[in-house]
Amino acid sequence: MENTDIPFISSLDIAGTRLRFVDLPAMFGAQLRDLPVVLRLLLENVIRNTDGDERRQAVAAILAWRKHGTSEHEIAFQPNRVLMHDTTSTPALVDIAAMRDALAEAGADPAALNPVLPVDSSVDHSLAVEFFGKRDAAPKNLVLELRRNEERYRFLRWASRALTGVRIHPPGTGIMHTINLEQLATVVTRVERDGEQWAVPDTLIGTDSHTPMINGIGVLGWGVGGLEAQTVMFGMPVMQRIPDVIGVHLTSALRPGVLATDLALTVTQRLRAIGVSGEFVEFFGPGVSTLSAGERSVVANMAPEYGASTGFFPVDGRTLDYLRATHRSEAAVQLVDAFTRAAGLWFDPEAAPRYTRTIDIDLSSIGMHVAGPRRPQDLLDYTALPDTLAKLEFKPTTPHAAMPRHPVAIAAITSCTNTSDPALLIAAGLVARKAREKGLTVPAWIKTSLAPGSPAAAAYLERAGLIDDLSAVGFDIVGYGCTTCIGNSGPLTESVRAAQAEGSIYPVAVLSGNRNFAGRIHPDLDLGFIMSPPLVVAFALAGNAETDLSREPVQCATDGTPVWLRDVWPKREEVAALVEQSVDPEDYPRAFAVASRNPAWHELDAPSSARFPWNPASTALRRPPFAAVDQGSQLGSYRAYPLLVLGDDITTDHISPASAIPKDSFVADFLVSRGDDRNDLNVFASRRGNWEVMMRAAFYSKTLVNRLKPDLPVAHTLHAPSGEVLPIFEAAQRYAAAGDSVVLVAGERYGTGSSRDWAAKGQRLLGIRAVLAASFERIHRSNLIGMGILPLRFAPGIDPDTLALGPGDMLEVDADAATITPRCAVPVRIVRADGRVEAIGVRAAVETQLECRLLRSGGVIPLILQKNLATVDG
Repeated sequence: MENTDIPFISSLDIAGTRLRFVDLPAMFGAQLRDLPVVLRLLLENVIRNTDGDERRQAVAAILAWRKHGTSEHEIAFQPNRVLMHDTTSTPALVDIAAMRDALAEAGADPAALNPVLPVDSSVDHSLAVEFFGKRDAAPKNLVLELRRNEERYRFLRWASRALTGVRIHPPGTGIMHTINLEQLATVVTRVERDGEQWAVPDTLIGTDSHTPMINGIGVLGWGVGGLEAQTVMFGMPVMQRIPDVIGVHLTSALRPGVLATDLALTVTQRLRAIGVSGEFVEFFGPGVSTLSAGERSVVANMAPEYGASTGFFPVDGRTLDYLRATHRSEAAVQLVDAFTRAAGLWFDPEAAPRYTRTIDIDLSSIGMHVAGPRRPQDLLDYTALPDTLAKLEFKPTTPHAAMPRHPVAIAAITSCTNTSDPALLIAAGLVARKAREKGLTVPAWIKTSLAPGSPAAAAYLERAGLIDDLSAVGFDIVGYGCTTCIGNSGPLTESVRAAQAEGSIYPVAVLSGNRNFAGRIHPDLDLGFIMSPPLVVAFALAGNAETDLSREPVQCATDGTPVWLRDVWPKREEVAALVEQSVDPEDYPRAFAVASRNPAWHELDAPSSARFPWNPASTALRRPPFAAVDQGSQLGSYRAYPLLVLGDDITTDHISPASAIPKDSFVADFLVSRGDDRNDLNVFASRRGNWEVMMRAAFYSKTLVNRLKPDLPVAHTLHAPSGEVLPIFEAAQRYAAAGDSVVLVAGERYGTGSSRDWAAKGQRLLGIRAVLAASFERIHRSNLIGMGILPLRFAPGIDPDTLALGPGDMLEVDADAATITPRCAVPVRIVRADGRVEAIGVRAAVETQLECRLLRSGGVIPLILQKNLATVDG
């Protein structure tokens, strides 16, 4: 291979400025065409950010990837920036504040600890839908949000003052992924290097699994846990194997009436069906060119739902259209156009690169879909809800006089997934308009809400005249945040709560979000269907989830005339015309600027000291014990009790819930004992700065089944030595006091769902040394390692069912620090309560040498502290 030791550098002239760039076509010629665009971006990154043997080996390995479509070689990826939201940034920033304390106590300068990359954090995960169905719902919810979270928000304000490079976007500015699309992403950015201006691809990592939404406009970024983000913030690259890349070949075009949501749900089902788990996904083929950037972003957003790290669409003319539509400067657009063409990153609809695997999707074959009732990959035709719900065989104790047996309890147009594309919101507004014209209304028992990803949505909906129409059927804007999509749905209506308590209904949620795991949307709802925003409005109007909208009317008009879905469903041309008429590019910077000036946020009094002044009486913010220099490695050889034995699809919501704190829980009792109001405890996510609360909250889920003993109370386990049933945290404390180690055992896809570092932190606080599972979701696996917990993957054919662990059984784990290497075999034996010993096949779910180093150090935080103290000592 030639010219890899000294990269081939070329120049662009943009608006009179000379910009240097890595010229991949000049370096690699025809070889480049065989590489997926995501690998070209990784290639550019390692050429620009490494040198010497590391660069030569990385370049050779990426090019060699073409032969088999896979590689075991590790490369370093160095993103330009980090993106977070308030409930991931709060614990990360709490860790940094505690690390500053630890450094100060060790004699180092606490103010010297700062992120080395720009960090943007949105405040979008704390808004709850308390007020709805009213024009003033949004400002009322915002006032309540600020009151409930004032102490935590003061802390975030401290962080933005004390830490260089940290920028916090206030409540009301939108969802982090929409902010990224509309405001932060440059696609191509300018950097200064060695006194020269360079053009480089815009790249990032985000502490949310839906970070790949930005892939819809050709920006490479993916979600990581908050712990992995901390390593990147402090100068360490993302170390990873060169990824397998799944190619999704798109042909034809979507049929009239079929929306981006339907495509996203189809992709989710197809990719989960072939077992995607952590691979990169790239879309190619002529069908890509038929999709707008908004439609692509809907599909890219759901990458974690289809198991992927990315859902990448390369840059083309549709990307440029989007940049202009969101008021990027013409110079910025020209830079994106010129650079991506020159650097070999521009999309070619006829190209067919080498992929690890490919699937074909004919866009014209896709129909209107929903997904559910408990997983986003369970694809259904929109007509299939009656049959799906009938299989549950729910029999009411007494039929309700007004409600069907499966009433729609929550109807939410929510989340960045389907509210960042104006076409989807306009379509929902048109359904509302047509329904309003026919005198239709939504049943009073339904909690309706509209939470756009961006305040710009209010401007174009207003200009389109759709705000009044949406309001007429209950879909008033409740705020600009994640709301129902992450479980901040607020209480159900009283009529639904009463009927559910009586056993006369089995209620259902319909939402335009991305996840519908049991209990995620609301702790009292385990049935949810994901669908497009206009279909949410239609099912809200029907009121009965057991409605086949192809054969039954949505509702009857005031004169008794049946109104069918076709009567209210807008035509594609109708939607396109109204988008063109109502969306003004200036809305995006203007609305964001107004929201950013939120006076209540800027009036919050926050300290400006280098160290954060902890309040020992606080129930929101406490210095965590794991942010200490003396936190050692948990590797070694030991015999351990299983603290819990769990099944398949244990989500991070199961492990560390985000929804409302139940008033009758022992977590509530703990908070009340420290002075909090039992009737105003907020959500679990608001307590992620308090380790004592989150340790107690670990595994607090009504739907979690602990196989050690059937019918255990919520968040309880069996303490094997005593035979007592105890809250999990109390059992863990008792094991620790006796010097007993504990592990956790689970089935397939352990840790699926949100990138929630507290799902790993809670397990570390419980003393869990290793998690043994049939498989892991990528981000949670990384978070476990970030907390020094060893993830172990069973050999095929082994799972909790085959192990049949019972009370008193123990596991012997031989995981010496000197022997841990990526994907190595780890000796594990079951020691049965009756003395029998059985060896089982287990491998370390560890992918890189950096992950081995993290485990030997005890996790991310000890490693950062060790590096900083070594610098001081040096």
